[in-house]
Amino acid sequence: MNITRHISIDDEYVRKIRPYVEKHNGNFGAAIRELVYQAERYSPRANSSAMELSMFNWMLKETEGMLVPENVLDEFIDPALINSIGELEEYLNRRFGELDWGINLFLKYDSDTFPSEMLVEIRGPTQKIKFAAGMLSQYLVKNSLDRVPLGIRSVANLNECIRVRLSGSNRKEAQKSLLSFFGRMDRVVKIIKGSPVFWKSVIDEYLSSDYNMVTVHRNYFEDLLANKVPSGEIAIEALTKKPLREIPLEDLLPLIKKVYETSGIAGRVEIDKEKITLFHNYRNEAAVEKLKKILLSLLETSGNFYDARSTANMIVLTHRPDVGIKISEIVETLKTSNSSVDQELVMFMAFLAGLKDIPDIPLSMMALGRKIGTSLMQEYEKENEIGSWTLENFQKALELIDSRLHRESEWKLEGGNLLYTIKKCNIATAGDTLDTYICRTAREAFKGALGYVFSNRAELEVKKLLTHGDNFCEVVIRIL
Repeated sequence: MNITRHISIDDEYVRKIRPYVEKHNGNFGAAIRELVYQAERYSPRANSSAMELSMFNWMLKETEGMLVPENVLDEFIDPALINSIGELEEYLNRRFGELDWGINLFLKYDSDTFPSEMLVEIRGPTQKIKFAAGMLSQYLVKNSLDRVPLGIRSVANLNECIRVRLSGSNRKEAQKSLLSFFGRMDRVVKIIKGSPVFWKSVIDEYLSSDYNMVTVHRNYFEDLLANKVPSGEIAIEALTKKPLREIPLEDLLPLIKKVYETSGIAGRVEIDKEKITLFHNYRNEAAVEKLKKILLSLLETSGNFYDARSTANMIVLTHRPDVGIKISEIVETLKTSNSSVDQELVMFMAFLAGLKDIPDIPLSMMALGRKIGTSLMQEYEKENEIGSWTLENFQKALELIDSRLHRESEWKLEGGNLLYTIKKCNIATAGDTLDTYICRTAREAFKGALGYVFSNRAELEVKKLLTHGDNFCEVVIRIL
């Protein structure tokens, strides 16, 4: 039975009911029916599914660090009904009162409609105010993104009081702040729920091995299988989404600690200012030596040079900024204005002759040589206007360099591979320790040139190295 009545409503309530009228295309009766439905739905009597207090507090504690699903959030705080921060404060205090949570909420803001500064203060039982603070912060961030995005700046937990400070931000940083302060477990739980069988298997493996597991990037593992020194920066660059060179040393060291400890590569990593001490339980000396090379290569790629020494159960790396400065000076000297390949080679020879001025030559040999090799290829590339490198024009570049260095070499193309043989080398002569270092530096310069030209598409196999009893070196270059 339909009953028609004439009623009068104050402007305040007309404004509150307007979203429902618009939702039902101007049908005032339908709007009133939905309002009645919502009132019954959220009344304490309609939602009187009583729960024992300890059980309720346990549920609140177990959901800590997780965000409320958006549909649940919208049901609890309907954004269509809230037109100002003042209304939001009034609405929430009324709702929490109906739920008998025993909490009080206070909001301070610089604008009632589009605030850029806010302070939320909630008082009451600890677990309830934590949940309420997370839910309210989620609402404020979510519903400010299309206007003046609010980001969470700080959360202070006091005695039965929690204060959340928000201020103007951008969409990305605002959403990131919400996850950082109130949703640290949200992504983890969603991922585990998305693939429960996989993650249960992973957890079982870790537990059954007492956490003696190592988790590494597939490319890292592939390099290990191929008996190469893996690229240690893969995991860090994937984590930070930026090249290693753009990460300051003070930010890089904690990342090394995080990646090496959580992956299981190291048992523990200690950072003391710029010094790194990595503790491990590897028994094989060759394995420890390879791990040391990986760390040195990672730090070198970031533009930092380190000494490394190892004992039975640890690797100690000490920062050597003096070596980095010396290398930079040499490379800058090589890159003189109007330079040519000939000038580069003259400087290269002068550099080799001056290696005695650099302390701890064996330590920094890889970095020294590779930077010189890269610089030489860059100059050759500019002079000869090379747009795309091939094995053929790389061979021509090395032939020119060998002729200038009075080094006799031979090149053969065999089935897509390049066989490079040095028959006579005037750079290194047998019998002098310094010459051995110079030879090693020249070899690293070749690797640096190859790396610049072909990046990670080239594979180098050393067939033979010049030693005291031999008279030639031989390597095979493969393009993958």
